[in-house]
Parts: sequence; C-alpha cells; structure tokens
Amino acid sequence: MEHTLLTARLTRSEIISEKTKHLEFVVEELADFDFIPGQFVSVREPRGEKTITRAYSIASPPRGNNTFDLCLNRVDEGFMSNFLCDRAVGETARFHGPHGLFVLKPEVEDVVFVATGTGVAPFRSMAQRLFGRDGSGVDRHNGRKIWLVYGTRYAEDVYYQKEFEELAASEPDFHYTATLSRPSDDWKGGRGYVQEHLRQIVGERKDLHVYICGLNEMVNATRKLLVEELGWDKKRVIYERYD
Repeated sequence: MEHTLLTARLTRSEIISEKTKHLEFVVEELADFDFIPGQFVSVREPRGEKTITRAYSIASPPRGNNTFDLCLNRVDEGFMSNFLCDRAVGETARFHGPHGLFVLKPEVEDVVFVATGTGVAPFRSMAQRLFGRDGSGVDRHNGRKIWLVYGTRYAEDVYYQKEFEELAASEPDFHYTATLSRPSDDWKGGRGYVQEHLRQIVGERKDLHVYICGLNEMVNATRKLLVEELGWDKKRVIYERYD
C-alpha cells in the first residue's frame, strides 16, 4: 500500500554533540499532526534513480499542533541522516507516518526506560507527555514511578541531560540516571553499562514494564538480563532496535 507523503519544513536545527542534531519540523499540509509517543516517521527522499526511506523515532510529544522533533546522528556514508542534518531552516523533507507500536501500555504500573544513543528519542516524547511538558500542563503519569536509564560512552554524548535532570528535580516520580562506559575522572553521574543500573532499580520486582530502545547488542543484553537471569515475563519487556 502506498503511503501518503507529507512535507516537513525545518524550523530549528541544534547541534547537541559532534555528530548529532536536534531538529524541529512543522508539517505543511496539516493543522494537527497527531501521534502516540513512541511512534516514528519514515522519511523518504530520492537518491539518484532510487528512493531511500529511513525510520526515525519522534523525539517530542504531540503538542496539539502540526510539529514534531527528531534526534539523529550523522552516519558515515549514510545518505538520509546526512541529508536531514544538512537541511537549513526553511528547507523541507518528505515523510509518511506516524507508524509503530512501541508505545506505553495502558496498565498503570511503574515503568523503566532504558536507552542508548539516539534511542532516547521516544522516551523524551513519552516523559514529556506523561508529566505535562507537552504544552497541555496535564499530568498523565497516574502515580506511576518512571525511571530513565541512559547509557553512552562519553559525557558529550548525553543527549537532553539538562532537560531530564530538571524534570527529575521537579517531579518526585521521575528518576534519571545517565551512565558512561568510558567516563572521565570528573564525571559525577553513573558509571558502567545500563544493565548494571537496571539491575539495581528492579531488584526483586517483576511487576514493572521495561521499555528498551537502542542498538541490537544493548537490547539483547538487557532482555537477557530480565528474562533469562531474573525470570521476567517476556510480555513485560518491550523493545525497539535501531540496527
């Protein structure tokens, strides 16, 4: 089935690390671009005689208007990521969506988000929606405790750190850990891999939902910890891979 293509016009571009950009778009054909936090858009652009399509998780909550954000890395010899990172404000890209089922379950239970790299994008969308940072001011977390464990190698690649720290400082039910696998001596946050911190959070509990987003190696290791080592029900471990 052929998808209807829409036009996303870039309104803001911000460098957030050496190879990573935060991009904000407005959808020209729509007054309201509605989606569920955790969903993605598929950007589609011609490259020579071929058409390239790549999926990117939306990094913002639905705001009741026609905007959305992306967080993406430049990839060596990667056509689409470089195409988007090179867009100037006012330029456009074609896409279809929203798509995807990596969304919060309706059950009111405590939740742990586990992310590496740009895998934090859907969790930024979810967290802002849950705690009313979508412009509505409506609190939707329903008393759930929410943890975000974010892992990367170096401090300069901790995306949206200040934003998540401010949310944790203002919301008692939101807890944030940024952990580095190659920290400098002056790093004040977590150290090691996300699995080590996840183990500490869940302890003996098996009544949470864990959402995982990142590269295949991390996703597999985290699922193995929960399901094989700790004996979790697979249905409580929801994941999305980026490779």
